[in-house]
Amino acid sequence: MKARGEKIAVLTAYDFSFARVLDAAGLDVLLVGDSASNVIHGHETSVPITLDQMIDHATAVVRGVKRALIVVDMPFGTYQGSSEIALQSAVRIMKESGAHAVKMEGGEVVIESVRRVLSAGIPVMGHLGLTPQSIYKFGSYTVRATEQEEAERLMRDALLLQEAGCFAIVLEKIPARLAARVAKRLTIPLIGIGAGAAVDGQVLVTYDMLGLNQEFSPRFLRRYADLDKVMSEAFRHYVADVKADRFPSDDESY
Repeated sequence: MKARGEKIAVLTAYDFSFARVLDAAGLDVLLVGDSASNVIHGHETSVPITLDQMIDHATAVVRGVKRALIVVDMPFGTYQGSSEIALQSAVRIMKESGAHAVKMEGGEVVIESVRRVLSAGIPVMGHLGLTPQSIYKFGSYTVRATEQEEAERLMRDALLLQEAGCFAIVLEKIPARLAARVAKRLTIPLIGIGAGAAVDGQVLVTYDMLGLNQEFSPRFLRRYADLDKVMSEAFRHYVADVKADRFPSDDESY
C-alpha cells in the first residue's frame, strides 16, 4: 500500500461488536490497543492492563473480523528488559487470540526483544515518539522529538526497527516535518497519530473519534460523531419510557 501511495486506515478495537462493524466499514488494520486500559477499564494510564486482559480483548476482536489485519499491543512489562519474556508473551498472544501481529513501544532499548519475537516468525509493528507506556518517564503527554537530539534518536530508532524486520511503525505526537522526513527515509509504512499528513496512514482511538471520551481533546483528534450525546439521550429516553409505563407496548409483548 505504501508503494502504491495508498493511505492505510487504522482504528482501535477491543471487543467483538465493534470489531465486526469496523471490519465491515473497510478498516485496513485494527489495533487491539493497550488504550483499553483507559477507555474500557478506567485506568489513568495504559500501564496497569495485563497480558491476560489484552489476550481476552484480542480474542473477542478476532471473532468479529473477516478481512482486516489485527495487531495487538504487548502491554507494559511483557517485553522490556527480557527478550525471553517478550517471546513468551508474544507467543501467548498469537496462539491464544489468533491475531496476526504484535506491537511494541520503543527503539534501541527494546531491540533485542523485537529481534527475538521476529525470529519466531511473529510480525512486529514498532511504536516511536510519544510512547504511553513510558508516561511516568516523560511526565506528560506533550509532543516528543521537538529538539534535535531527540529527533535524531527517533530517526535512528526507526531505521533500527526497519532493519530488524518490523513491518510498520506507529509515530505518535511528533512534529509533522520530522514525521515526513522519517516516512521518506523508510521503506516500511509509518502510521501516524498526531504526526501530520505526510505519513503512510493514520490511527485513532475509536472511542475518542466517536466522541465517547469528552474529557480527551488533543489537537490531533477529529471527532467524527458525538455518541456521548446520542447515547445519553437514548438512555434517558428509555428510562422515561420505563418509568411512564410506555415500554414495552402491546406490539413489543408476547
